[in-house]
Amino acid sequence: MTAKQTEPHEPLFNFDQPVARESTDSDKWQRYQQEAERQGRDIIPMWVADMDFVSPPAVLDALKERVEHGVFGYGKVSEGMTDAFCHWYAAQHNWQIDPKWIVWLPGLVGGLHAVARTFGEAGSTVMTHTPVYPPFLKVAERNHKQLQAVPMREGPRWSLDLETMQAQLKSNTRLFMLCNPHNPTGRVFSKEELQQLSNFIVKNDLVVCSDEIHCDLVLDKSRRHIPLASLNPEIAARTITLLAPSKTFNIAGLACSAAVIPDHKLRLDFKRSIQGFMPEVNLLGFVAAEAAYRNGGVWREQLVSYLAQNRNHLMRWAEGKQQVDLKFPEATYLAWLDLRATGQEKPAQWLLKETGVALSEGADFGLPGFVRLNFGCSLGQLDRALERLDQMLN
Repeated sequence: MTAKQTEPHEPLFNFDQPVARESTDSDKWQRYQQEAERQGRDIIPMWVADMDFVSPPAVLDALKERVEHGVFGYGKVSEGMTDAFCHWYAAQHNWQIDPKWIVWLPGLVGGLHAVARTFGEAGSTVMTHTPVYPPFLKVAERNHKQLQAVPMREGPRWSLDLETMQAQLKSNTRLFMLCNPHNPTGRVFSKEELQQLSNFIVKNDLVVCSDEIHCDLVLDKSRRHIPLASLNPEIAARTITLLAPSKTFNIAGLACSAAVIPDHKLRLDFKRSIQGFMPEVNLLGFVAAEAAYRNGGVWREQLVSYLAQNRNHLMRWAEGKQQVDLKFPEATYLAWLDLRATGQEKPAQWLLKETGVALSEGADFGLPGFVRLNFGCSLGQLDRALERLDQMLN
């Protein structure tokens, strides 16, 4: 992102600047190329969780320096990378991570599948909540296990339904999978909610996988992300936390993630399970991640401020629309729009055809009638998309 000559209190980075991605082999921008040709107009992609912002200058500089070296042999994680990672989560989230707890992974989705593969015997049950990030709903079947999806409570704020979770718990339930901050609703679960979940996990002798990839994108100063494993030693001993710089700094394509596993036996079991089939992290992924964690703090702060403004703009747009219900996203750059009032079974498919705006289908998250909208883009692009959606939702 280019820096601007500004007054001291003005943003250093220009998030309003459009970035052309149409011919860059971007899945987000080229997925609907045939649909665009069919409609005879451009498709505005507001679906996959991939921001349309250039990554921090510190990341770009570090990558350029490494590329100029010109040798790309086998690599390994550096002490500097580990130190930067641990320092970031201590400073940002008050969580002291011991370096030996970290297992580096080439992607969070692979981590979700690896956890499901590792914990619980064949045929055992994996419990999660819906709506939820689609890979959560696929890991059980792909690892010869059963899925147990418990709907969240809607209410004024989406919340976990612990009573139903307890009532539906099976004798062979071994693993619970949590997404916090929550994708797609944008919830930031409170300390009280997490403590109640912790009690449920410990009481029922479960292992919990906590996807916290959006933890750095809390949009409200009144809320803060609390790592589940930081609550107490009892829950830490049962938790695999999945983390990555990919959403925060828009470097998902560089494939660098981590599983943080405080318990020695769980960590050993996990390492044994992935040995031989999980590739190493991309060398440039480590370079980008270390630079982001060391020198991307100011960029991230200003990104969060910009995303909060986009979120507020989107909330104002949704107000008064009888066909749209949108609960306040507390984190992420994702909005979970209830379009059940339209009567459309697949509203994302309908809106793509009628308006040329590509959204994520709610059914993929376990809840038909909803769509997920990605507002991690310039305000200009967001406005263009909302103007088109007005054609059908005004």
